[in-house]
Amino acid sequence: VLGVTPGVEYTTAWLLEKSLSVDNLFVFALIFAYFKVPRAYQHRVLFFGVMGALVFRGIFLAAGVAVVSRFTAVLFAFAAILFYSTYKILREEEDSFDPGKSIAVRLLRKVMPVRDEYAGMKFFVREAGKRVATPLLAVVAAIEAADLLFAVDSVPAVLAVSDDAFIVYTSNAFAILGLRALYFLLAGLLDRFHYLSKGLALILSFIGVKLILQASHKLFSSSVPEIPSPVSLAVIVTVLAVSVALSMRRIRPTAQEGAAPAAPDENGVAPGSTGEQPPVRGTRETGNPPQDS
Repeated sequence: VLGVTPGVEYTTAWLLEKSLSVDNLFVFALIFAYFKVPRAYQHRVLFFGVMGALVFRGIFLAAGVAVVSRFTAVLFAFAAILFYSTYKILREEEDSFDPGKSIAVRLLRKVMPVRDEYAGMKFFVREAGKRVATPLLAVVAAIEAADLLFAVDSVPAVLAVSDDAFIVYTSNAFAILGLRALYFLLAGLLDRFHYLSKGLALILSFIGVKLILQASHKLFSSSVPEIPSPVSLAVIVTVLAVSVALSMRRIRPTAQEGAAPAAPDENGVAPGSTGEQPPVRGTRETGNPPQDS
């Protein structure tokens, strides 16, 4: 309805956010393993996690659009964030992520007691006349905290594609809405996409260059070229296709040697495992797929 250019911008922003959201799937798996969430409860957790992400992304994107419209120079800062993320991915620097020690989970434990056992799909129960939270609520809090971390480079990246609040939010919203289905679809294949992090690094650096050119065009000279949205869309599609194709063609040696690992039980814990999780390593910042429990 709005025309070709807004349509291309929407498609580009949606595909960009969808590709960056793949890392969220790794974190979902890690959080579920850490808290030993039964598979029957995971659908409910992701539903509320996605709803919360829509609210927080809306706040961040509205603030980002307002800031960019008034202070174009902030695009240089956004570009620096993307280049730093690219650097950390390529250097494969490790950042610890412990779901049990995330800020959201710690705040929840300070606000109200959290029982050790699940109570079906309930978030709250009454014990001795007091309202206490179940571990299911702590899982939702951990997922929301992880999404806030990922928004640090997702928001600057999408603002490089468009500064239209309607386009940037709806593209993010529909990309996030598909995460729940995408998780259950790809849960068993995540460890095969080992080249995807390199592709995401290339995409982030490309978007960083796009931001610099865009800011220079507005601030310094109209002769500075800008990268059109169709070119951005073509680059993102090509990089993602090549990354996935290479990942599927070349399996890591560890996946070729030895027998396949035993399937996890209904709680997401592998046989022989205690269920205890060390600090998780490997997110979008590290570029490394995290290790399963």
